[in-house]
Amino acid sequence: MKNFLRKPGLGLVMVAVAAVSLMEACNKDNSASTKPIAANQQKVSLYLSDDPGFFDKVFLDIRKVEVLVDTCGKTDDEGWDDKDRCWWDEDHDHDRGSKPDSCQVWDSLDIHPGVYDLLTLRNGADTLLAGGAVHKGTMERIRITVGDNNSLVKNGVTYPLKSVSGQSKIIVRVRHNEWDALTTDNLQLWLDFDVQRSIIRVWDGKFILRPFINVFTIIKMGSISGKVTPWDAYPVISIYNSNKDTLYALPWRDGGFKVRGLKVGSWNVFVNASNGYKDTTVTNVSVERGKDTRIGDIKLHK
Repeated sequence: MKNFLRKPGLGLVMVAVAAVSLMEACNKDNSASTKPIAANQQKVSLYLSDDPGFFDKVFLDIRKVEVLVDTCGKTDDEGWDDKDRCWWDEDHDHDRGSKPDSCQVWDSLDIHPGVYDLLTLRNGADTLLAGGAVHKGTMERIRITVGDNNSLVKNGVTYPLKSVSGQSKIIVRVRHNEWDALTTDNLQLWLDFDVQRSIIRVWDGKFILRPFINVFTIIKMGSISGKVTPWDAYPVISIYNSNKDTLYALPWRDGGFKVRGLKVGSWNVFVNASNGYKDTTVTNVSVERGKDTRIGDIKLHK
C-alpha cells in the first residue's frame, strides 16, 4: 500500500479511515453473513478504511458491492502494478473482466447501502462494508456502485462531489494472493480509500472524485502503534521504509495512533510537529507478520 501525499518533513495535516451512517462502525465480525455456504461457494468479507485528506468530512454514497470471480481458477496477477489498481468503469469495456467469458461471474455481496463518512474513523478502526457467499474461484475485481449523494466539507463549507462524466461504478483490481484466508473458503480484505489522491479540485472551485483505492490485510501484514504528546504540537505521523513506501496517521487527541497494512520489515516513524515543537524520528522499527509493534511514547519538546 503506497501513498505519495508528501515526503516526511513537509508538514502535512491529515485524517484517516472510514465509517458509515447506516451501519455499526468498528464491526470486527469476520463474516458479513451467517448464511451457510454451499460446496461450490466461498465466503468473502470486505472492510472499508481510509487514508488521510485535507477535508473536514468526505461522504460517499455506496449502493452496491460486487466481486468478479473466475470460476476456472485463472489469475490476472501479471503485467500490472498498484497504479493500475482502480478506475471508473465508464462503459464496461475498460474492465477486461466484464467481457464475455464462461468462467467469469459477477457476484453481489450483502451490504448496508448508505452514506459513508470516510474521515470519521482512523488509527486502526474500520467498518464491515460487504460480505457473503460467492462462487468458488479466483476473485479478480471488486465493483462498487455509488449513488448521487456524495459530498465533502472543507473549512465548514459543503461541496458536491461527482465523477468527471457521471460514472457510477468503481473498479478495484485485486491479486489472488492479496486476500487474508481465515480458512480455505473464508476470505477477507481491507479496502483503503485514499482520500487525498481521490479528490481533485478543479479550476472553478468544484471538486471531482477520481477514486484511488488500495488494499491491505491483517494476517499477512503488520502494524505500528504508539502515542505522541502534547496535542497542541498537532503531530502528523509518517511511516516509511527503504522502498519509499509511505503511510500516514493523525493521532487522537490523547496522542494515540496506529498504522496498519505494513509489509514485514524495518520501518521509520517520523513525527512532523507544528506550533514550535521539534520534529522527531524513531528508526528501525521492526514489523512482523500479523502483529502490532508498539513503540514507546513520544513526548515532543520546543
